[in-house]
Amino acid sequence: MNRFPGQTVIVTGAGSGIGYEMSQRFLAEGAAVFAADLDPSGVPEGTVGVRTDVTEPESVSALIDMAVQQTGRLDVLCNNAGASSTTDPVACTPEEWDRVFAVNARGVFLGTKYALPTMLAQGRGVIVNTASAAGLVGLKDRAAYCASKGAVIAFTKQVAVQYAGTGVRCNAVCPGTVDSPWVGRLLDAAADPEQARAGLVARQPMGRLGQPGEIADAALYLASDAAAFITGTELVIDGGLLAG
Repeated sequence: MNRFPGQTVIVTGAGSGIGYEMSQRFLAEGAAVFAADLDPSGVPEGTVGVRTDVTEPESVSALIDMAVQQTGRLDVLCNNAGASSTTDPVACTPEEWDRVFAVNARGVFLGTKYALPTMLAQGRGVIVNTASAAGLVGLKDRAAYCASKGAVIAFTKQVAVQYAGTGVRCNAVCPGTVDSPWVGRLLDAAADPEQARAGLVARQPMGRLGQPGEIADAALYLASDAAAFITGTELVIDGGLLAG
């Protein structure tokens, strides 16, 4: 059964990994999907690929305007685009800090800022932000990443409280370690990629990494009417990592 027939959905970071799976699943469930990415050539077939830089207000505003002008509505926004960082506070440069925050925190803010007027005018809408389990705990060599994802979680709660009762909900998904191209690039940069992957798997209570589709499924649940009484929460999908 389709949960999103006739709805308009925007997904950022849709060219690969979690964003690709989100876009594909929303499309399969009846939505018109605007799949945004710096390089939209890899977005799922059947979606509307839009080149978008989530750090630039004009780019994000144009994305929202395109979706609303073409369909007359905006039902779901998935602020999913993200940037990685693997340094400690001493090694992290101010430039790296700003780059990570520009994508992970500023990008979520801009998407939300420009989506809200349409959603509020409709009296309904859902925002799903991709945060991280790293936003809830401290991880070694993830200074900017942990801080930026923590900011996403706090912002999600603020938006949820600000607009509770208007018909607009805002939640976050917090993935653990996911077997995605993004994690693959981090492993490729390691001195011993196979050993690094084995280490990631070994720390998982379930004995495996997550799959992008599992995170996407959680996002679709939060965007659906089945989650109508859920706002301001962070849904952790980490195979038990934080429970250990």
